[in-house]
Amino acid sequence: MSELQPRLRDGTRRGGILGYPLDQLYEEVAFLAYHFHWPLDQLVALEHAERRKWVSEVSRMNEQSVAEAKASLELT
Repeated sequence: MSELQPRLRDGTRRGGILGYPLDQLYEEVAFLAYHFHWPLDQLVALEHAERRKWVSEVSRMNEQSVAEAKASLELT
């Protein structure tokens, strides 16, 4: 779980999360590196939303490829 902002002197908290969940970052980077062979520094430098978009697109492509392979097996 991501670390939350610490309490201020008056006991209140500031909103937001201090960092990106490290496990999720490793999963996204490994996934994209495996499929695209992009260098680590480029993958880590991507904005969160852009990296998630690439992960979603590769996943969609993989699902489509599996569906097409299953369909061609059913035709034979």
